[in-house]
Amino acid sequence: MDNEDESGRKSAKWPGRKGIYLLPNLFTTGALFSGFYAVVASMNGHFENAAIAIFIAMILDGLDGRVARLTNTQSDFGAEYDSLADMVSFGVAPALVAFSWALQDLGKVGWVAAFIYVAGAALRLARFNTQLAVADKNFFTGLASPAAAAIVAGTVWVFSETGTTGSDIAWLMAVVVPAAGLLMVSNFRYHSFKGLDLRGKVPFVAMLAVVFVFVVVSIDPAKVLLGVFMTYALSGPAYEAWVRLREKRAKG
Repeated sequence: MDNEDESGRKSAKWPGRKGIYLLPNLFTTGALFSGFYAVVASMNGHFENAAIAIFIAMILDGLDGRVARLTNTQSDFGAEYDSLADMVSFGVAPALVAFSWALQDLGKVGWVAAFIYVAGAALRLARFNTQLAVADKNFFTGLASPAAAAIVAGTVWVFSETGTTGSDIAWLMAVVVPAAGLLMVSNFRYHSFKGLDLRGKVPFVAMLAVVFVFVVVSIDPAKVLLGVFMTYALSGPAYEAWVRLREKRAKG
């Protein structure tokens, strides 16, 4: 029976009374915190820590969806919360880190480059949310925002680790940052890896492969991770070129 106030009008219950699933939203909150920490760290000049925080946000963001599916705790609230957290961690945070580290030395060119990235992330997330029902689950249209953030944060991490100042490569960042933003709103197709079955059994050699990956990453995390995500970012244009070449040969 609906509640009524003193004037006799029906009053809707606050949706929050229904409750929310705690476990997946804890991971989302952790990702949001990491993105916020990245902004604060960059404001204090700790750019390497800021870049690492964005990568931690990526890990937590990847876990929240997996955990929700494995535990059957998906919800509309979780999906919306995840999108908002992604905008902070992979949209605003990488742009501000790059701006504080290098782009601010370029004046208007710097903040325009940073804004192109932020706008690209916002548009990418909006398009993704509106195409959930019709999109191919195995592919993303446009570079995913966590991967774009990894390119920006990875570049900052690699050069900060080597002692290079942002002002020395400001113009390089003025190319990398907006390029990552434009890839997010492009029509290039990227493999989503959502078809991986984490609940099924795998051969023993698969575990050895996982161990090998951890060993390789531990050798030089900054360079290895940047190389991996740069390769992934280039895989979209490369795949598109391959498809067009194959179609051209089929017609010829």
